[in-house]
Amino acid sequence: MCSYSCVFLSTLQIWCKQLYRRKMTHWFHRNPLKATAPVQFNYYGVATTPASSKICNDLRLSRTRLLELFTDLSCNPEMMKNATDLYFSLLQGFILSLDDSSQECKLRYIQNFKWTDTLQGHVPCAQQDAVFELVSMGFNVALWYTKYASRLAGKEDITEDEAKDVHRSLKIAAGIFKHLKESHIPKLITPVEKGRDLEARLIDSYIIQCQAEAQEVTIARAIELKHNPGLIAALAYETANFYQKADQTLSSLDPTYAGKWRKYLNLKSCFYMAYAYCYHGQTLLASDKCGEAIRSLQESEKFFAKAEALCKEYGETKGPGTTAKPSGHLFFRKLGTLIKNTLEKCQRENGFIYFQKVPAEAPQLELKANYGLVEPVPFEFPALNAHWTPETLAAFDLTKRPKDDTAKPKPDEEVKPLKEPDIKPQKDSGCQIS
Repeated sequence: MCSYSCVFLSTLQIWCKQLYRRKMTHWFHRNPLKATAPVQFNYYGVATTPASSKICNDLRLSRTRLLELFTDLSCNPEMMKNATDLYFSLLQGFILSLDDSSQECKLRYIQNFKWTDTLQGHVPCAQQDAVFELVSMGFNVALWYTKYASRLAGKEDITEDEAKDVHRSLKIAAGIFKHLKESHIPKLITPVEKGRDLEARLIDSYIIQCQAEAQEVTIARAIELKHNPGLIAALAYETANFYQKADQTLSSLDPTYAGKWRKYLNLKSCFYMAYAYCYHGQTLLASDKCGEAIRSLQESEKFFAKAEALCKEYGETKGPGTTAKPSGHLFFRKLGTLIKNTLEKCQRENGFIYFQKVPAEAPQLELKANYGLVEPVPFEFPALNAHWTPETLAAFDLTKRPKDDTAKPKPDEEVKPLKEPDIKPQKDSGCQIS
């Protein structure tokens, strides 16, 4: 008897584990990574000692390695952190003063760097400034964390620990974007062009999008654990507002570049408004306000229909970003079924028990979540690499630079885009968001 019980319990545990692994799936839009021209850090004659030459060689190798990891599917956050810490600690020697003074490092303007934009194609922007390299590479690191989260969240069998990794990766990305905006982009000598990645509107949109997507994971968790519908409605409402705010931030940008991204933000805003009204309806029903619950569910249907239309528009809109049909994704279809079933239940209850009038006006959502709201994880660049010493810095003799720098790259040269892995949302995986 005991053996049969043990087998039954073991089977039940496996089934429960598999059930959980099917409940956390999401779909996120992603813009392309920034591309950059190779940098050799060859300063023949300028680097006058073996120690200074070694730093140049380490810079070249660590930069190349970091760029390789951006498109390596086997790369994880630990590998990324190790690679970024090494490169940025070395690059800081071109920026920071070794004596803690406010004086600029003499190496800051020694090298020209070229970077493309996530939205504006392959024509790069070039600046002879190590701070430009710091913020551009940092921007790509933040993008990598969002792409890592997206790949992980779209898996067919995501575990609880992986869901936590998705949540944390998005918060880390938001923290990096925030740190770049507040602490380093203002230090650029050349003003940021309008519509470019480092402009405040784009940075703000990336920050808000990361927060909203992390809250999607929170909402899925709250639904899975059957938390109070009022909390779920409030979180969904806050998330919808995040997406709306990100969309409004991009409203003045050229739709040729930002149109597809904005469709995503708009459809996600409508999608989570549908969620908010759906769960608010459940809250009203539990309070015996069946007529108001029906009206809330009807409003949920309207937002879901609008989101469905935007899904089609998203798929038809040309521009940078993911190619997908979000309305065919199971996370989207599942909400439609939930709204339909909940509305039918409310209508049945009203016909048998409550007999309440359905209001003409939808209830005003004034929901505030007290738990589960996402804040960026604070980020700081690593400390200066130990190989940088006053003696090493003094060994760079700028008087020996060639007067005619013919190797300086031209700003209008095309930079080849990074070959990113093709990320497609799962269609018939059996996964669901709730």
